Amino acid sequence: MQFTKYTGLGNDFVILDGKTAHNVQDPCALAPKICDRHFGVGADGLVLLLPSEKADMRMQIINSDGSEAEMCGNATRCVALHLYRKGIVLKKQISLETLAGIIHTDIIDDVTGTVRVDMGAPRLTRGEIPMKGISSERAVNVPLRACGTEFCGTAVSMGNPHFVIFVPNADKAPVETWGPALENHEAFPRKTNVEFVHVINERTVRMRVWERGAGITKACGTGACATAVACILNRKTIEQVTVKLDGGDLLIEWPVGKQNIFMTGPAHEVFTGDYKGG
Repeated sequence: MQFTKYTGLGNDFVILDGKTAHNVQDPCALAPKICDRHFGVGADGLVLLLPSEKADMRMQIINSDGSEAEMCGNATRCVALHLYRKGIVLKKQISLETLAGIIHTDIIDDVTGTVRVDMGAPRLTRGEIPMKGISSERAVNVPLRACGTEFCGTAVSMGNPHFVIFVPNADKAPVETWGPALENHEAFPRKTNVEFVHVINERTVRMRVWERGAGITKACGTGACATAVACILNRKTIEQVTVKLDGGDLLIEWPVGKQNIFMTGPAHEVFTGDYKGG
């Protein structure tokens, strides 16, 4: 099984394309095996590139635990670069069909792997996220109790759910304990990603993430977007924010008067190979 491994700031993916992707019978069963860092290739997720009637390509994203994700920001950058460099799509503006809708990417520099992504409009009501409560209500700076602690966070969907919590120091936050408790909190019927954020200044924030279905990862593109939205809604930053993740920096822009949010960052091919596992 021929594959290519990519990373977006340390958030890494096994990418399958062409006949290889088409022939995968059960991607949700394959993902935990091929993503295993001891017995497989090792990755945070598996991405299958499939034909689309709506976009240049359809990307199916499977987390390392076998659950399917609606959307993944770092994966979109990796996929766009992969499609262009392999000559599968012969243009730098590439559209991708996801469960969260059509995502538009723009390869700014194919040498450095810099890709800008139109991530679409953030969804802010409880019904859209989804989060329990009045469906038309926004969940901005709302309390949730877990691990014997009361957290105040802001819920945002970027096609997948996020709960952004402001903390005094993201590097010292017990993400490995708080993350899974909040991911599986009863307030979120489809579970949630969890971001732990402290504001450095009005242009820069530090964020660590617990990803739904993957655990602690080096970076999360949709999480960085959700973080920027939460910062702006809570009047902590301006509309252009550098989000500093464990794996590096992402530039997130949510222009005043515009619905859509934009993410710019790098993607890198790590290696190609032939997976022999079952």
